[in-house]
Amino acid sequence: MKLLPAFVFCCILIQTLPACAKNPVLVEVGVVKSGAERMDQYVGLLKNKQVGLVVNQASQVGRRHLVDTLSGLGITIKRIFTPEHGFRGTADAGSLIEAEQAAHDHYELVSLYGKKKKPEASDLKDLDVVVFDLQDVGVRFYTYISTLSNVMEACAENGVPLIVLDRPNPNGFYIDGPVLEPGFESFVGLHPVPVVYGLTIGEYGQMVNGEGWLRNKVHCDYSVVPLAGYERNMISKLAVKPSPNLPDWKSVFLYPTLCFFEGTIMSVGRGTDIPFQVFGHPDYMVGSYVFKPRSISGASQNPPFKDMVCYGQNLSGLSGTFTEEHKRINLFWLLTAYKLMSPDHSFFNSYFNTLAGNASLRSMIESGKSEDEIRASWKPGIERYKKIRIKYLLYPDFE
Repeated sequence: MKLLPAFVFCCILIQTLPACAKNPVLVEVGVVKSGAERMDQYVGLLKNKQVGLVVNQASQVGRRHLVDTLSGLGITIKRIFTPEHGFRGTADAGSLIEAEQAAHDHYELVSLYGKKKKPEASDLKDLDVVVFDLQDVGVRFYTYISTLSNVMEACAENGVPLIVLDRPNPNGFYIDGPVLEPGFESFVGLHPVPVVYGLTIGEYGQMVNGEGWLRNKVHCDYSVVPLAGYERNMISKLAVKPSPNLPDWKSVFLYPTLCFFEGTIMSVGRGTDIPFQVFGHPDYMVGSYVFKPRSISGASQNPPFKDMVCYGQNLSGLSGTFTEEHKRINLFWLLTAYKLMSPDHSFFNSYFNTLAGNASLRSMIESGKSEDEIRASWKPGIERYKKIRIKYLLYPDFE
């Protein structure tokens, strides 16, 4: 283990940023009524129809799964499509999910994170309507918005209407990060939006449709069942974790900042009980917090630095002070870790530019640009994006 200058990191957890005009408020489960819970708005549209569902473990109506709820009402569920992490939400990030691994009673399941990430014509030919109900977290590299876009495209190409049951965006109270540039499209970033885009998943789909971002500019027969009681300055606690390594609202809140470390040599705590709340490395003491990633069934089977002691920072306490923080991604930890480690180690990996959606962020970090200079480079793209975004809002804005 190499000791790094400790004075740089001693103030990490007390870094304060300018307070925002209207601070976000953490709200308990049940304050916001999801689209799925507003059954009077959509169940009538499903009667006597052959229905396809895009769902996972978080697709709940109260304490009951949407599949069981609709089936109990006599709705004919013909096929279930599942995103990354599978129907039960227990597969590692990036792992391939096959339908036979996710069998659910007598329903036919089709994985959209295996050999195919988009429904085929044969998957839709006998469907009258598709209902989409996934819990997004409002971050560009979280893959559920890519799944939504692919489902929209397939529905448009095959003449099948799509109904999205909206859910709150727990990071919906700000917009920040670089806008994805042409040539950097991937499943962790399909569209020219910032890392944190400030839309619910229902609003995001409206934007994709309205801006002609589907391939060949096809247009989806698209509708949204909106939320009730939702305000964009809410940080909504989630009743069910949206994916294996976002176990609670603290991980969700820190995810836009710490996920950049996945494009580096650092661990972000996969294989611990607090993933995306810590970062560290076994060979460099970038902080006094000690953790050891381990294999966790249903979350991280083979995490980076498995069974190795890592030294770093535990940021879970910072998430509790969100009301005092400015609404933005915090680059301080990434920039500081790079400055401390880069002379002795290749800090970035090939995934970093994919996450950033450009090559310029890495270049600016490597050339020693300050956080203010980096943030200034994002501003023109964010301002252009805001002019697009505002056309598709279903709920009052935070600005």
